[in-house]
Formats: sequence, structure tokens, C-alpha cells
Amino acid sequence: MRKIVAAVTLTAAITIGLEAPATAAPPDPVPPVRLTDGNTLTWTAPELLMGDAPVEFYAGKQSLGRATTTDHRTFSLTVPRPPKAGTVQVRAGGKRLDRPESRRGRIAAVAPAPAPAEPGDVDPGLPGPYRTVSGEYTLDSVPLPGLERPVEMQGVVVAPQGAEGPRPFALFLHGMHGTCYRVAEPEDVTGEWPCPSGFASVPSYRGYLEAQQLLASQGYVTVSISANGVNSLDGDEDAGAQSRSSLVRLHLARWAQWAADGRATAPDVVRQAPPADLSRVLLVGHSRGGEGVNRAAMDSLSPPPKDRDGYAGAVDWTIRGTLMIGPTIFGQNPVPDVPSVTILPGCDGDVSDLQGQVYLDETVGVSRGRALHSAVFMAGANHNFFNTEWTPGQAVSGTSDDTEWLEDGPCTAGRPLRVTAAQQQKAGATYIAAAARVFVDGDDRVRPLLDGSGVRAPSADPVRVLTQAVGGNRTPLVVPDRNVRVGGSGRLCDEVSEDRAKACMVTESWGTSPHFVSLEYLRNEPGRRAVAMRWTAPGQAVSMRPARPVQVSGAVTMRVAVPANARGVEFGVAVTDDAGRRTELGEVSVDGAPTHSAEMAWAQEVRVPLDRAQSVAELELVPRGAAGEAWLIDAWGWQPGTPAPRPVALPRVDVGGMKVQEGDSGTRTYQIPARVRGNGSGRLRLFVQDSVTGTERSWVETVNPDTRRIDVPVEVAGNTRYGGWAQTAVFARAERGLVIGDHVGLVDIREDDPVPTVTVAAVADTVAEGGTLTWRFTLSGPADTGLAVNARAVRGPGGPHLSSTDVDPDWFTEMTYGEEVPEPSRPLHQTAIQPAAWFPAGTVTADVTVPTVADGVSEPDEKVHFELSLGAGRDSVELGTVVGTVTD
Repeated sequence: MRKIVAAVTLTAAITIGLEAPATAAPPDPVPPVRLTDGNTLTWTAPELLMGDAPVEFYAGKQSLGRATTTDHRTFSLTVPRPPKAGTVQVRAGGKRLDRPESRRGRIAAVAPAPAPAEPGDVDPGLPGPYRTVSGEYTLDSVPLPGLERPVEMQGVVVAPQGAEGPRPFALFLHGMHGTCYRVAEPEDVTGEWPCPSGFASVPSYRGYLEAQQLLASQGYVTVSISANGVNSLDGDEDAGAQSRSSLVRLHLARWAQWAADGRATAPDVVRQAPPADLSRVLLVGHSRGGEGVNRAAMDSLSPPPKDRDGYAGAVDWTIRGTLMIGPTIFGQNPVPDVPSVTILPGCDGDVSDLQGQVYLDETVGVSRGRALHSAVFMAGANHNFFNTEWTPGQAVSGTSDDTEWLEDGPCTAGRPLRVTAAQQQKAGATYIAAAARVFVDGDDRVRPLLDGSGVRAPSADPVRVLTQAVGGNRTPLVVPDRNVRVGGSGRLCDEVSEDRAKACMVTESWGTSPHFVSLEYLRNEPGRRAVAMRWTAPGQAVSMRPARPVQVSGAVTMRVAVPANARGVEFGVAVTDDAGRRTELGEVSVDGAPTHSAEMAWAQEVRVPLDRAQSVAELELVPRGAAGEAWLIDAWGWQPGTPAPRPVALPRVDVGGMKVQEGDSGTRTYQIPARVRGNGSGRLRLFVQDSVTGTERSWVETVNPDTRRIDVPVEVAGNTRYGGWAQTAVFARAERGLVIGDHVGLVDIREDDPVPTVTVAAVADTVAEGGTLTWRFTLSGPADTGLAVNARAVRGPGGPHLSSTDVDPDWFTEMTYGEEVPEPSRPLHQTAIQPAAWFPAGTVTADVTVPTVADGVSEPDEKVHFELSLGAGRDSVELGTVVGTVTD
């Protein structure tokens, strides 16, 4: 198992505390982040955390990296340089976990839901003619690479009765959630696998029965599979994408066998169903399950390395499309030639950055662009309620509304924007059926529900649905890159940049546009661009000239984002042809996404018709309002129809890792392998991020038909002083003609010099009230990294014990990370107090001090016992115990 850590340089400090609260801490405060040794941040959640967004540590707004866990309660992250005191935060999907946080000022203004659109020609949410049959199967568990124990092969089947011939097939995969619940107390949910005695498996796979029933009534054989074992056991840096893909393909292989010559040995429910047609497959994934089915589609076309794959058989199926619900995509590696629909819940409180937008945006320009990729924004829908087993009142085990942390805003339950669980589940089922009709059945009448045409499926009412798309029958007109010339009140901007002058969006909080979500925690991603528009008066036009004129007919369609909940931002649209003739095409009005976050600028698709084909040399947007801002993501020539995507096996790149020794002198260059499989040519961008210096560098690499390996150079400097553990991360992103499997490789740089030894001397271990207990620590030699001796108060023999009110109150609050106050008085060993002696790099002495206060009360001598440890990352050393005495 490889674990990913940060590459960021920050000011060293001892305590990783938080600002002191304005009022007394509650009786059971959320535990603070602790520096358990010199380099390891540790945080223990008050309850099980198994959401789909990863738990990350932050210093200010800078991500330190994704934490690892073995029990989904205690999360750890090793960093080369400890962050500055008071800056560390724990977040998942933007939600602050380690302490309450007010979102006042970040909440978007409460806005009404958008008006209903006109109905489409076909409503895919209406049940079909077939009655259904349902049941479950359980097969032998299977081992998967990197997982300690086998995982289950279990599914619930819903299929049509009386349907003739092989039927199209849909497979559902749930995301990250609790795995086991106590039968006698269902609210008690754990992340174990397999489930211990007295516990039952959380049946997340039964959560999509409404959608399965709808598809089965329309003639589909459906199965929803369980992935609790993967949820519990997988801690790899791909967040389980490869394991979930392997599990999906193992089920597909069984169904292919049962549809061929293995029907007699199939489970009862499979024999009761009509044969499945594995040449017509739709994959549906929720949250991390969305990333899993995306990877399964990739692996079915471009196989992964054998040592990383849990499926080794033939690919006896064809995936016609995927549908992802509130998905993650940590690797930002969508499959460009397999059509997709991504449902983005407007009130998602888990994957709240709506990173699933990447399933559209990062396909642009990678392959032929014929596959339709659609984003379906469901106003008022949350993350969990698409699955009934994640919905309070419907689930058999404990669960919650993921929007509870969003405070009193548009997404609060009961507000006009927010929809009920039943409404959300009906809308989800309707658009799953829409994807099936377009991708599997080839029914082009349903396409307008998905492609930004602005019509609705009445079965999804009252949920308001907005859509945008790329691919299909589109011709690239303005796809912002360095070859596009922008004039007027616009500028070419970088979607991910720490340079505020270049960045598309600068926010002072945690939100950003789903279009601008970064790959992992990179701070700069060259090549990802949009057009930022800002005007102060009507008529301040923005002009955009592609590198060469583009032949366009039918209509010009644009994806334009304006601030969340904005209404009626109007533009005039004009084009100039290659002969210099300017034509005004009409007016468009853009609304902001109806959502909870003030920074959630999600693009709407707007179209203007062309009365004749033109060779367009310039596109112009003319704001009609007095002042405002907007972002053009891209612009296309558009015509109706859904061309056949004809997926091909693109070359695939998987980044590897390496463990290396630091060495005693000089600089060594190691070549980190990125394996290339398949034939063809392409381009990818590689990133190298150094954990010690925090520097990032990137470049574009070309893959030729005979390329089998790309060597990524990583330099490691050696010396003879202890410098601690370090890591360099290599990331890959597809640019043209290939796909990325494993998107990250880690270089673990092992420290081969010993940790300095420590001696301790009592400077003042017995003091009168008002004095300062002091111990001095001395290293045997300087280190190249900061080190800390941590002193943890423990219960010692005898008494009485020094209490929280016997020490300086400000010092006490600082040493308990801002989470505790002295009153009520209690022994120090019953608090979270942890003073430390900090050795900045290059120094050899440091003190631990305990300032006491005089209370004027006659009392016996009081003692405090501290257990000492030298924090040195993976090389921590226990140092014994010291005792301090305070006399009256």
C-alpha cells in the first residue's frame, strides 16, 4: 500500500493547535490535531468517518495531503516540515471536521429554484411495459491486489419478466459508506470487514432499487453490487478506483459466462431473468462508485498492469456508457471515448466541490470528441439520498443528511430549493433511464434532456434540472488555450494557479468553481485555461479569436459561468467571419447555479442559432448589464444528433513509485517509471512535487507507438546529518491521444542517518507556586529538520497532582491546542495538555517549561508526571518520564 503525503514547505512549530474558542469548550470537544511526533499529524474523529470525500489536513488554505486511516476514526499524515501553530485544519469535501466553523459570508443568497423548462419529447421516467422479478446472489469472496482480505461478490438483481431475447444490462456500484452495523443498535455503524459477531453488513447495494425497477420495467436486466470490502480495506492513493474496477469486471465476467454457456450453473435469480446482452452495458456509479465504473470502462478498453489488476480474463462485454452520481475523480482521468452522464447534486455536502464536472472538462481535446459527455445539475439534491440505504428513515442502519453542516442557507431541509428524498430518488432514476435510452438504446429523442438543450423530463418534477455537455455533434470553436487571442474586457486565465493575477477565480475561502478543481493538491496546472470576463459598464465586449477560422453551422453553443444564484446575466452574441463580416446572432441570458456556496460558479449552456454556415474567425460576447463577471469555459459549433462514439483502445500510462536511500553525499537522480501499454501516439503532462522544498515543476511528454516507458527524473541530495523522512510525488494528466490509469507515483526517500540522541537535565524540577518548571534537552548533534520532544502528562504515583488551574491559563489553552480552558479544575493528566521542546533545524538545545501560578491557598506539594518522546517521524524514540514538584 502506498500512501500519499504533502509537498509543501511551512514554518516549523511545536503545537498544531487551533485558535482558542470565544467561549468555554463543550464537555466533549472534538479532539484537536496533534503532532504525535516531529513529523506526523494525527487526528481522531469523535465518530466513524466513511464519506466519499477524502479526509485531508490543511495549513491555512494549503492542502498538506490526504490522510491515511486503518479504522476510519484515526487519521494520520506525515509531513516533512510541521506546519505553523494555529493553522492546521482537518477537512473533507470542504467541511471542517476538527472544530465547528461558521460559513456566514460563504453561503449564497437564498434564491428561488429556476423556473421549469419545457418538457422534452420523451419522458424516460415513465415505467415500461414489463413486470419485474428480483432476488439476490452471493458468490465466493475474491482476493484483490493490495487488499488484506478477500471481498464479497454479492448483488441484488431486478429484471423484466416475459421479455424476449437477450436484454441490455445495467450494473450499479455504490460508494464509500459504513460497512457493518450492530443488529441490536443499528445506529452503531463501523468500517470493519468482514463484520464481527453481532453485526450485519450495511446493504448499500440495495439502495438503488427504484432505478433498477424502472430500468427493468423498460426491458433491462440490472444488478447492484456490494463493495463493502473495498470500502473497508482499500487505502491506496487512488482511493480504491482500481479495486472497484476489478470488482465490477469480475461481476461482468460472471454475467457474460451466465449469458453464454453457464446459465445452468447461474444463481436462481439469474435463471429467472432473461439472458443479459453484454454487448449493451450501462455502468452506474455513486460517489467513489462513479470513479470505480469510470475506471472499469477504461480498463475494459485499455487494460491495466497485471500486477495492479484483480481481473485477468477476457473482456466479453461492451460498455456503451456510464452514469456517475455525485462522483469523485481524484485522478482526473475520465475515459474520453465512452459516453457519460454525471449527476451533480446542487446541495452535495460530501463531494461538495462537485469535482465530477471533470468527467466532462478533461475529455476535451483528448480523443476524437464524438462521445457525448453530459453534466446534469440537480438543484436541491444532496449527496446521500440517491441511495435509500444512506437516507434516514429508509435505511436499516445509521446514516445522516450530508447537508447538515451547510448551516441555514438554500440547502437547509425545508427551504424552497431543497427537495425531499423521494423526489431526489425519482429524479435520479429518471436521468439514469435517460442515459440508458441515449447510450444503450440509441434513442436520439432523449438526448435534449442531457445535452444543454434546456428541456426537462416531467417525471423528475419538481426537481429542477440544468444540463451542459461536450462532445457529440459539436465542433470546437473557442477552446481556451495559449493560441486563443482574447481582447476587450476579457483575459485568458489559468484554472489552477497560485498567481492571483493569472488565476481564473480568487477566493478567500474554501470554495471554487467545479471547473477549476485541481488535480490532487497541485497549486499550478499549466494548460488548463478559461476566459475570465469582468466589465464595469454595458457594452464592454469580450472578443475571442481561435488560432484559425472554424467552419460552423447549426448553432453556436457556449458554456458560461456566472456567480452562484445570479439571475438574468445577459449578453449579446456576435461572430465575425474570415472575410471580416460581423453578424449579430442574438441575445442569451445566463443564470448562476442554484446552490449553497457563494463561490460555486457552474457553467450554464446557452445557444444562438446560425442562419447560414460560416467560417468564424472571432466570437464576441457583449455584456448588457452595468457591471459583473463571468467565465467562458468553451464555445462550440452545435448540430442535433448523436454520432456513434466508436471507442478505441488508447495508449495507457500508469505512474509507478520507488523507495530510495538518501545517501551520504552528492545528488543522485532516480528515474521513476511511467509504464505505457498499447499502441498509438499521444501527449501527457507530468508534474513533480517535492515534499521538502514544496516546489512544483511540470512538462509535456510525448508518447510514440514504440514508447513503453517514460522515465521521470527525481533528484535526491545526500548528507550525513539526520534530515527526516521525505517524499516526492509524480502526477500525470492526459493531454492528447491517451488515458491515465495510476495517476500518481511516490518516491519514498528513506533517511539513512541516525536520529540524534537526547539527554535531559532538570533546570528547575521543583519550584514554588508562581515559578516555572523547566527541563533542558540537548541533542548529540544538529539535524537538518526540526525535531520535537513531546511531553505528555500522565497519572503518576501518589498525589496530589498539579491541576489545570495551577498553571498559567494562557499557556494551558495554548498547550491544549485551543480546545480546553482551565475551568473546571482537573489534574493535568486528565487534559489534552502536551508541551514540547522544539529544536529548529541546526540547533541542539531546547526547553520544556510549565509556568505555574500562585493561588494563595495553603496546600501540600503537587506533582506532575510527563512521559517524553522524541518526535522524528517514523524514527520516534521514547525517552522516559520526568517529574515536577510545585511547593506551596
